[in-house]
Amino acid sequence: MGLAVTLSRAQEGVAAPQVIVEVHLSGGLPGTSIVGLPEAAVREARDRVRVAIQSAAFDYPQRRVTVNLAPAELPKDGGRFDLAIALGILAAGRQVPCQRLAACEFLGELALSGDLRGVSGVLPALLHARACGHCVVIPRANAAEAGLVSGVEVRVADTLAEVCAWLHGAQELSAPQVMNGVAEESFGLDLGDVRGQWQARRALEIAATGGHHLLMSGPPGTGKTMLAERLPGLLPPLSETEALESCAVRSVLRQPVDPTRWRQRPFRAPHHTASAVALVGGGSYPRPGEISLAHHGVLFLDELPEFNRQVLDVLREPLESGGIIISRAARQSTFPAQFQLVAAMNPCPCGYAGDPRPRCHCTPEQVARYRARLSGPLLDRIDLYVEVPQVPLAELGAPRCSTDEDSATVRARVVKARAHALTRAGRPNASISPRELERDCVLAAHERCWFEKALERLGLSARAYHRVLRVARTIADLDNAAPALERKHLAEALQYRRF
Repeated sequence: MGLAVTLSRAQEGVAAPQVIVEVHLSGGLPGTSIVGLPEAAVREARDRVRVAIQSAAFDYPQRRVTVNLAPAELPKDGGRFDLAIALGILAAGRQVPCQRLAACEFLGELALSGDLRGVSGVLPALLHARACGHCVVIPRANAAEAGLVSGVEVRVADTLAEVCAWLHGAQELSAPQVMNGVAEESFGLDLGDVRGQWQARRALEIAATGGHHLLMSGPPGTGKTMLAERLPGLLPPLSETEALESCAVRSVLRQPVDPTRWRQRPFRAPHHTASAVALVGGGSYPRPGEISLAHHGVLFLDELPEFNRQVLDVLREPLESGGIIISRAARQSTFPAQFQLVAAMNPCPCGYAGDPRPRCHCTPEQVARYRARLSGPLLDRIDLYVEVPQVPLAELGAPRCSTDEDSATVRARVVKARAHALTRAGRPNASISPRELERDCVLAAHERCWFEKALERLGLSARAYHRVLRVARTIADLDNAAPALERKHLAEALQYRRF
């Protein structure tokens, strides 16, 4: 009888729990059984592995083969365990040495020819393997994303035969090219392309500095989408940890990662026909949605009232918690969703309410029904609301003026002001706790009296009270990091709450 153990990793959300592959050879009628809560694709691995082993010029044991995937209560799906199962069978039959198996993890799907095919979720698996100090063998198709992770030993193979030769010490496997030091020179679209709209520019700068959610309202063609698309260019580049977290979500969905732009903020703009599952994630086998793909970046929802109201309401929890938990009968998956929401809408169904020219023919009831598509709790979670009016044609054709700053100029102020917030609280102002607000948003007695009267007249909630203070703290950071909030900071923050 023979027994061998290899290591692999499952995929559970953006986590990668370790799976111990135990292979046992015993007497009896030849056959292969896989236990340990395998899904259909894993059960079918017995046929793929058998033919792949024979194609690699090894003997498949003519004995009873039992493969156990532990822990047994963890669901296993996909072809990611094929390589680990094949090596376990060969090691149990003494066709490959077992010495190097204990400190290595193996990921990869086997073709019938013995070639290795890429699998999803390699990046999360590498991050967890790095914490354990294990070497990881992966298919060459996953080499690009493996090159993003430093501090972990990774080996790339094309076939099962190459991995077996490496275990025998007869051949070396190559390592992926590390892309960790790629410099970022492009920050996307430039804010200098937008003419006029100084108030919307100011709101965009405040949103970029503090990580605040933003809603823009205005007639069609006033530049709302242009402004939203330029927000990622105002944000500082992602840190290595943030970039890996963002890329890990894409790895789970097997979306390609550009090694030259992986430190840039993601920008996602789903269409208004997107379902709740497409937006927040889900499915029988939970998968991340648009809010998770926008992790550490920007989620832009154009034509906000055109989204289904139930779809928009599922955003309320992620906006507060920075994550989403997808629960199903068989499993529960957690996905990160720390995104910055930017939304755009028209003032009425036709889009021309408030236009000085008599172009709007919507009745008050139609306008009220249109705005009622947005629930109060959702609007209460948005920090900044700004109107984006029509730009005069003469201003569009005029040469660029001093107020039409480019992204680099604004980004320099954003980075400087955000650095003050990170030094003070360790996070952007939009994420600071109520206790930190009491510490960092000190108000003089007369300022507090004025502020409380203003909140009472506007009828704002307790959540809005904290959000106004966070926005005022961001405005003060842009104002040369003023230590105490002044009335001008509070007044500007309050004007962005006029929905």
